[in-house]
Amino acid sequence: MSAESSETIFYQRCQFATPLPVQFLYTPGHHWLARQPDGLWRVGLTKFATRLLGEMVEHGFHVVAGAAVTAGDVIGTLEGFKAVVELRGVLTGRFLGGNPALREKPELVNQAPYDAGWLYAAEGTPEAACLDVHGYCVFLDRTIDGMRLAAKGDEEMR
Repeated sequence: MSAESSETIFYQRCQFATPLPVQFLYTPGHHWLARQPDGLWRVGLTKFATRLLGEMVEHGFHVVAGAAVTAGDVIGTLEGFKAVVELRGVLTGRFLGGNPALREKPELVNQAPYDAGWLYAAEGTPEAACLDVHGYCVFLDRTIDGMRLAAKGDEEMR
């Protein structure tokens, strides 16, 4: 499934805006999970996560295709212009491999985060903390408001 072939809602808060595919699941770590017609999952980063990471320049996985994974385990790393982060699994099951298109074009993560820029495929059960699109919108509201309050507090301390 891709964002282009599915229903989306438009989310906006402050200066951040994005379409969010309705049928995807979302995690508090700003990943999305899309169930594929064959029952497997594709996993990617939300537009919010890509904004925090900056333009992705490199990524790698610490697990091989076919390996068992548990939600929360570190399965790789992502490097963007703004940050280097550990990539944690968002489901318990089996890692099926990374998106081969990202080897040549890692920028797809930023350019098409809900479609061609998916990170990896897996089979299994999504983590219990997954949210539907409406729950994720509420979570984003709280996250963005928290960031704004922290930034305001930093300005007041100067």
